Amino acid sequence: MKKGHEVLAAGLLTFVVCACSNAPTEKVRQPVKVRSEEVKGVSADATHSRTYVGIVEENEATAVSFTGMGVVRRMMVSEGQKVREGDLIAEMDDTQAKNMLTAAEAAMSQADDALKRYGMLHDNGSLSEVQWVEVQSKVAQARSQLEIARKNVSDCRLTAPVDGIVGRRIIRAGETALPSQAVVTILDVSRVKVKVAIPEGEMNKIGETTTTKIHVEAAQMDVQGGRIEKGVKADAATHTYDIRIAVSNADGRLLPGMVAKVEMPISEEPEQIVIPMSAVCRRMSGEHFVWTIDADKRTHRTPVVIGKTIGNSIAIESGLSVGSRIVTEGTGKIGEGSEVIY
Repeated sequence: MKKGHEVLAAGLLTFVVCACSNAPTEKVRQPVKVRSEEVKGVSADATHSRTYVGIVEENEATAVSFTGMGVVRRMMVSEGQKVREGDLIAEMDDTQAKNMLTAAEAAMSQADDALKRYGMLHDNGSLSEVQWVEVQSKVAQARSQLEIARKNVSDCRLTAPVDGIVGRRIIRAGETALPSQAVVTILDVSRVKVKVAIPEGEMNKIGETTTTKIHVEAAQMDVQGGRIEKGVKADAATHTYDIRIAVSNADGRLLPGMVAKVEMPISEEPEQIVIPMSAVCRRMSGEHFVWTIDADKRTHRTPVVIGKTIGNSIAIESGLSVGSRIVTEGTGKIGEGSEVIY
């Protein structure tokens, strides 16, 4: 009987072992292989620039004029001619001025003679103090008139007040010049400015130190632009604003009126996030998201707001930060919390 019990126990043990060996086992999910990349910031306009057409302008224009009225006898300069400070520009007929100078010199001589004669009387006590003061006053008046007459003769010669080149010659020989009427303009071209009309929508993308490259075909020159002056009043017809770019012109090759081609970046904006378009998924509701990978190599659905497309990439306005890792290929094989290898 005891032997029968042992046989039964052995049979039951065999069944249990078989039953356990035939029990279904839980399937272990393997990590999904995907492609990924780390999110980086790129310059919004790193390779984008615009080309504008500008005009070279003088740094400063000085109008040169006579102080009195008269007929211009000679013009000594022509348009485009270089002049130095003190060079003779024009001469006015000085006949009347010289006649007045002669009269003033005669009056001065008479006053000096009277001063000597009355001086002796004053020293002898034969001339009252009031009469002596009157004599001295007439001498001072004569001296003043003489100085004025000399200046009038000098003012018949018009000289350059600054270095530069002659821009416009407004008065010609034989014409009557009026007081303060410009005879010529002298342009300072030691430095020049390039004037460019900028559309109003692009003005906020240009700063005082925006980099510019300038090509002037007439002078066969390529130069780097300097500081930028921005206008504050728009053209009512074209809705553009004028900017002026400072340019060094030590050799004087750049002249007012020359056409310039100006290349500058569209903007100087901060970095933005741009990712491959293949990384962006879309829900049935229309919302966009990307799969981000955490430190444990698990994926998570991260909503994003997309911006403009740039080739095969797309800008991300919000939802991602620089340094995040995203899935770029294999998005259809993963879900929330999937383990991945890359």
